[in-house]
Amino acid sequence: MSKLPISNEPAYPFTLTDTTGTVQRFEEEIEPSPTLLFFFKQDCATCGLTAPLVQYIYDELSGTGLRVIGISQDTAEDTATFIAANDLTFTIVLDTELNCSAEYGFDAVPALVLTDPKQMVLASFEGFSKNDLTSLVTLAAAQCTQPTPPLESVIATLPEERPGCGSRVHEPNIARRLAVKKGLSQLGARRVRIPEALDPFEFLDDQGLTDGLPVVPPTESRVLRMLEHTSRSATDVVAVVPPNLVPATVEKVAINAVMAGCKPSYLPVVLAAVEASCTDAFNLHGVLATTYFVGPLIIVNGPIRHEIGLNSGQNVFGQGTRANSTIGRALQLIVRNIGGGRPGEVDMSTLGQPGKIGVCIAENEELSCWDPLHVERGFAQNQSTVTVFAAEAPRAIRDQLSRNAHSLAISMGLSLESIAHVKLHGMDQALLVVSPEHVRTFERDNYSKSDLRLQIQDTTARPIRDLLPNEECHKGTPLKAVPKDWKDEAGQVREDALDRTLPKFSSPEDILIMVAGGTAGKFSAAVGGWASGGLGVSSKAVTRVIQS
Repeated sequence: MSKLPISNEPAYPFTLTDTTGTVQRFEEEIEPSPTLLFFFKQDCATCGLTAPLVQYIYDELSGTGLRVIGISQDTAEDTATFIAANDLTFTIVLDTELNCSAEYGFDAVPALVLTDPKQMVLASFEGFSKNDLTSLVTLAAAQCTQPTPPLESVIATLPEERPGCGSRVHEPNIARRLAVKKGLSQLGARRVRIPEALDPFEFLDDQGLTDGLPVVPPTESRVLRMLEHTSRSATDVVAVVPPNLVPATVEKVAINAVMAGCKPSYLPVVLAAVEASCTDAFNLHGVLATTYFVGPLIIVNGPIRHEIGLNSGQNVFGQGTRANSTIGRALQLIVRNIGGGRPGEVDMSTLGQPGKIGVCIAENEELSCWDPLHVERGFAQNQSTVTVFAAEAPRAIRDQLSRNAHSLAISMGLSLESIAHVKLHGMDQALLVVSPEHVRTFERDNYSKSDLRLQIQDTTARPIRDLLPNEECHKGTPLKAVPKDWKDEAGQVREDALDRTLPKFSSPEDILIMVAGGTAGKFSAAVGGWASGGLGVSSKAVTRVIQS
């Protein structure tokens, strides 16, 4: 929040040098006169919009006692460029160390402060506003006992309002330097002041910072509260986010977690998900750029599921649980806002799917007869982890009639065969989400995950001749997915190999299995991955420990 001094508050005195090296002081005893302070920086378009108006005020009122001081946040060279571009003739001083700007506490430039001869503030505002500027000119003229200069013709063609640009005191390196000097903890992110007349939700949407749904404005207090839930430094780089390969600091991740609607306690999960997603194995750039349906699906295991209230039961893929909904959304906002992965630009999915807004589920470990997913992947039972998987939308496996594990495993295999295309075999990873009612059937028959995987591979194994493209169906398993020793020198399947069978998945280990869902209903889910075997592209599930 801006701490710019308001009416009836004292203005901060300062001593700075102008562009010629001459010392200029703003102190009551030096020159007791009404004063207009104009804070700016050279690369701010709104500052360029405001500067000619400040010059107009100076031209109209300086002869009757008004003092005008421009305070530049830039180098002498950049300041000279700004002066020349706007034909400025009033005094301009250099706040290169930004100590003066920090004392005035504004979030954005331009910032204007009008004081009386005793340096008490009469008016102050940030950004550009016709109403605020008109009121300021009226007050300035009154201090000089002059009629208000006509302003209508000067501002007629200008917008009613325009937000300013972030003050340089909030640039990461500068913010940290000033914070150390003051003994304060400050965020390094650039501040954006939203004029009171603008709806913050609409403003953030207009800036392209949303996923199509409203986001929570990331105020400093919200971001600081979020950061309290990690021991990591706000400046630590979590990962380099594709496609633009932009470093994502803990602070930037926290900002997007706030926007997604996360509670602060969710931040460690989001951080781990970002780390996992930005690995070479996951291939986030490929997952974004593909025209296929996939997006990151986050699976959470371990004690943190209960600590933050993640849903692993009824309606696990659906709405209604804040942790599930917002953690997945946070990752997608980070990919969009930090990495630049926007639909129609790098994200080229032909149809997409609702899960691309963000999806996060937890495993129902307590109702499983098997080792949970993270234990299978080499982690301890008491560790909290995220596994990120490039996922299609879940599709139903409805089997209410199988009374034994063997029958149910065959049923699941037949359902999994439809992923992508029934003739497309040699696929990479897929996820099988087994419901508690179905897992009880496997438990009763002492049927392991390994048994289930092998049965799926056996059930889905089809002769190569049935899988290759033909005149009836031009779609089929690509030759790259066929084992090399089954092909001749020309790369075609040998005649004696046409009756050999190829299962749906490249290996049994490519079938990820977890337990989730409500306790009523014999429904499980098949979740396809990306990409199909043999196409030279892939994304592998990646698991990371959740750190505090």
